[in-house]
Amino acid sequence: MAIISPANKSVESLKGLHLYHGDISNCSMRVRMTLSEKGLEWTSHHLDLKKKENISDDYFGINPKGLVPTLIDNGVVHVESNEIIDYIDETYPEPSLRVTNNEAEMLEWLRLATSIHVPAVKPYVYATIIQKKVQKTPEEEKKYQALQTNKELKDFHSKHAGSKALGEDDLQRSEEILSECFTRLDQTLDGQTWIMGEQFTLADIAWIPLHFVLVGCGYPFEQYTNITRWAKVFQARQSYQDGITKWCADFSKV
Repeated sequence: MAIISPANKSVESLKGLHLYHGDISNCSMRVRMTLSEKGLEWTSHHLDLKKKENISDDYFGINPKGLVPTLIDNGVVHVESNEIIDYIDETYPEPSLRVTNNEAEMLEWLRLATSIHVPAVKPYVYATIIQKKVQKTPEEEKKYQALQTNKELKDFHSKHAGSKALGEDDLQRSEEILSECFTRLDQTLDGQTWIMGEQFTLADIAWIPLHFVLVGCGYPFEQYTNITRWAKVFQARQSYQDGITKWCADFSKV
């Protein structure tokens, strides 16, 4: 699990579950859904990503990458959404969101969902919606580059800094990765309700926010009939309402 010692020591005195999250963040959606599935009470610390509220000394002192979500459980700081939802399920085991066998495959689905975030999901989202609507001022860009130490994130954000925009090569590479992953997911869902079969698990929670966000960006999911069916079933779950639509009813209107 990804536990860190924060530079901002004020959070170590927090009692109970506290979540730093963003309404439009697909990674935050995973954690909100998991907390809902568990019926857990938590304190919200919402950061408006459109206003760049995560780009601050205080928040980078909590999460050194400046990313959401960050979970604080009785003063212990947890980062990385797949690690967080796995931690929640292990620490608060009822109801279980794990498979009784083949747990390694379930965890691989979690890993894959997060591994494509920067190389595929972010470029697609930024190229289609975000970079048109949310731009950093020169001062905000300078602040971000000063705070951010992660090279992958620095490189990504430098591509659309100021008047620059992500190029066709970035979007094409993103589409190739997404096509490969969603083809695999669609094939896996053939003839079964959930990713791991007939049991709802963390694997489903890891992937449904990507579907929601990318639908809002116009991604052509109509070619994936099994994913479309799976997503429709998913939308009836209370955790989908609590974790996604309560905070972001329509990603296309971000």
